Amino acid sequence: MEQFLIAHDLGTSGDKATLFTTEGRQVRSYTASYDVHFFNGNYAEQDPENWWDAVCEATKAVLEGEDASRVAAMSFSAQMQGCLPVDKHGRPLRDSMIWADMRAVKEAKQLEDAIGADRIYRITGHRVAASYSIEKLMWLKANEPEVYEKTYKMLQAKDYIIQRATGEFVTDYSDASGTQALDLRKLKWSDEILQAAGVDKDKLPTLKRSIDVAGYIQDRVAGEIGLPAGTPVVCGGGDGPVSAVGAACIKDGEFYLTYGTSAWIGGTTTEPFIDPDKTVFCFAHVIPGKYMPCGTMQAAGSSYAYIRRALCDDMPYDAMNKLIEKSPAGAQNLIFLPYMLGERSPRWNPNTSAAFLGIKPEHEKKDYIRAVIEGVAMNMELILKAYRKQAKIERMNLTGGGAKGEVVAQILADVLNVDFDMPDCVEAATSIGAAVIAGVGVGVFDSFDEIKRFLKFEKHVEPKKENQKAYEELKPIFDEAYQCLVPLYEKFEKL
Repeated sequence: MEQFLIAHDLGTSGDKATLFTTEGRQVRSYTASYDVHFFNGNYAEQDPENWWDAVCEATKAVLEGEDASRVAAMSFSAQMQGCLPVDKHGRPLRDSMIWADMRAVKEAKQLEDAIGADRIYRITGHRVAASYSIEKLMWLKANEPEVYEKTYKMLQAKDYIIQRATGEFVTDYSDASGTQALDLRKLKWSDEILQAAGVDKDKLPTLKRSIDVAGYIQDRVAGEIGLPAGTPVVCGGGDGPVSAVGAACIKDGEFYLTYGTSAWIGGTTTEPFIDPDKTVFCFAHVIPGKYMPCGTMQAAGSSYAYIRRALCDDMPYDAMNKLIEKSPAGAQNLIFLPYMLGERSPRWNPNTSAAFLGIKPEHEKKDYIRAVIEGVAMNMELILKAYRKQAKIERMNLTGGGAKGEVVAQILADVLNVDFDMPDCVEAATSIGAAVIAGVGVGVFDSFDEIKRFLKFEKHVEPKKENQKAYEELKPIFDEAYQCLVPLYEKFEKL
């Protein structure tokens, strides 16, 4: 009898559960939504009870009418860089500070002063930033000492679900590599960083591989979550590294681009990818023995969503894509800087904002829309340049909801000068990745090569040389425009 795998994509706005057969067929998907509490300017928190309720609701929904005993395993792709303190019973001591929470600016500076930016990057593969978990735990110790003292373990989102479902306090290497406390080469918690941070090592969970079975559904939650007691729960991983598997990027030297609300270029390597300029960062992969370099920009699809709301009266994206086709490559020399939410890679500047440059009377709606996509693409090209210093990249896989439009994929190919292969399920990369992890974890699949069961690459996009001349002329102006605005960003930040 055919078995099932359940993949949970535990994101910022909700949990998407997907039921797959072990043959790679998607049976159904269901999303249970929840809220983020934004406050105090740069605070962002979520109630972990909402995560659990969503996982239970979504699990039951995808299993409706099915035999739950046929579920071979459940696993996760989940938001990273959180900080949820729990007691020894796994009960949350406060709401979780999520990845978008940037309050720990002071703590990040303290850590950098203690060890040095270069040293931290070499140990962890990441720049020092307020977004990481260990800085948030430092903030907790300084500002809520009573909570810190009661903290038994600091967990990530999926780790909390695993603990509640199985009773085990664990995390996987990929999620741990997003805390800024993991030694990337040794795959151990870094004593050097923890000592500098003033954080107790015993407050961090046990490290596991992503494919390890974390535990089994306990009797006391079986009815609540809708799975039989004893069902294996495989650790899974952080959404970035998991997406690499879902993009079929599983061999050394393979790279992919995901275009969603944010956008990133990631890859698979056998050694940590250390960039002298720190443009990109590096995670432990969900594939044992591999690493996942990544360069992530903040506002890709969200820039498109903004222009849709502000200029296009919420017209369908298909209609917007048709308008793009009426504007020439280069949008009649209209440039968009896509820095609406501050910027991670390639700028690493939290004070940025977006801007249109070169506006003239002849510019119409079609040009503004095209300029937004081209601006995102030119920003992504700066990330790709960092990779190309160490790797030859002429071909990538393309995933993400933003890549569904053919004109968007074409602009990306033209600006980045790469060939793109596109799977039939461009929006399901993280879910598919989690399903494969679950299958490998319980031995249903022999290897990650079984990703071929889930994906078919039917579309191919090549760069058009006739468009590239316009982009090559605009790229240096795009870069210079940002550099010229840096002093103004600082002034805006003080207003």
